[in-house]
Amino acid sequence: MDDATLRGRVAELMPRAKADLAEMVRFRSVHDAQQFPAEECDGMVDWVVRAFRELGVDDVAAHVTSDGSKAITGSIPGPEGAPTVLLYFHHDVQPPLGEDEWDSPVWELTERDGRWYGRGAADCKGNIAVHLTALRALAGQAGVTVKIVGEGSEEQGTGGLEDFAVRNPELLRADAILIADSGNFAAGAPSLTTTLRGIANIDVTVETLSSAMHSGMFGGAAPDALAALISMLATLRDEHGNTTITGLDADAEWSGVAYPPERFRSDATVLDGVDLVGSGSVSDMVWARPAATVLGIDCPPVVGSSAAGQPRAWARINLRVPPGMDAVYAQDALIEHLRSVTPWNARVSFEREAVGSPFVGSTSGPAYETLTDALQTAYGTDVLIQGQGGSIPLCNVLQTTFPEAEIMLFGVEEPQCLIHAPNESVDPSEIERIALAEALFLRDFAARATTTAGAADTG
Repeated sequence: MDDATLRGRVAELMPRAKADLAEMVRFRSVHDAQQFPAEECDGMVDWVVRAFRELGVDDVAAHVTSDGSKAITGSIPGPEGAPTVLLYFHHDVQPPLGEDEWDSPVWELTERDGRWYGRGAADCKGNIAVHLTALRALAGQAGVTVKIVGEGSEEQGTGGLEDFAVRNPELLRADAILIADSGNFAAGAPSLTTTLRGIANIDVTVETLSSAMHSGMFGGAAPDALAALISMLATLRDEHGNTTITGLDADAEWSGVAYPPERFRSDATVLDGVDLVGSGSVSDMVWARPAATVLGIDCPPVVGSSAAGQPRAWARINLRVPPGMDAVYAQDALIEHLRSVTPWNARVSFEREAVGSPFVGSTSGPAYETLTDALQTAYGTDVLIQGQGGSIPLCNVLQTTFPEAEIMLFGVEEPQCLIHAPNESVDPSEIERIALAEALFLRDFAARATTTAGAADTG
């Protein structure tokens, strides 16, 4: 099947892709039974199983994992001796984060200004639509064995699929693994995400008094736990906004695509007149250097607060760990830094909330070269190399379990999608072009892999 025919098939399938996505968005598949009924996740799983079974994935099945979520696996056999490609997606989504913050119904796919809105429209149900569209366009003419794996608790980070992958390696073993949970640098700018920052989260508790004390009678001499915590958190950045955790290198530079500051301001919704932070380039700051963010502080709210110094205060700190830095070491450094700057001999304690290693994907090899060519053909322009601030712990598990596999991240989640935020959306042209690129890859990878292997044998 030539490029033009495949491109035409994908274009003809776009109404079906929209219908698929509309059905998927209706499922409130948040893997958190305290917020949404478990039946919503089960319904989404059943829908995905049916959709792939209709495509010829005869052995598609759902498996209950260690965290109660369901992983979906299946395969379509290719020609004898052909390489195997694993297509990854996740079928759970983030909670709405306030339905009144949305301009259209959260769980109803709504078209507005050329984009499709709804929770999960991009992350990651838009990528499921990509897989379905690519396989339909190929109509059984892929040159490889295709495997699928769908995760049911990626957004909660509870590790069900990570454990499942180690216990069931034959279901996932592949020569190339396409992680469809990323996106382009910008809509229309084909990109591969080659690095992911890891995480090293901690909870810190500061205690100074046995009771809240009247600020008029005791303020000025009584050590206020909240004031102590604020002073400690203030040391995590310097006056320019650089992360300043003792023992961590904060001067690394990014060698891939440059992130223009004005584009970043728009993507990050930075208010007019407010400065960007850090002494490096935007790309350095978000992809190559550690970044500490205070996720939350437990203290009295303004409304209902009383005139009293606080006996204790808590904070959760998220430390993003760049490639080349050990996440456990970084977590240790964060704890020791905060311990060293604790004022007034206040009592301080720490709890390790989460830790995940950074990831570096494939940047060479037959699969990488085939996918780069496929993206360039689909978009008609050169492919960019970017990092991502987020972490996908499964990538490290797959890399350890299948060290010979080429692992690449791509997808429909460009910055304007506002994933994890209210008014999440997807650009349908991204679904179309990413689906075309994936179809081209599945058509061409076997030939590239064979040529590469032959050259190695004769070399």
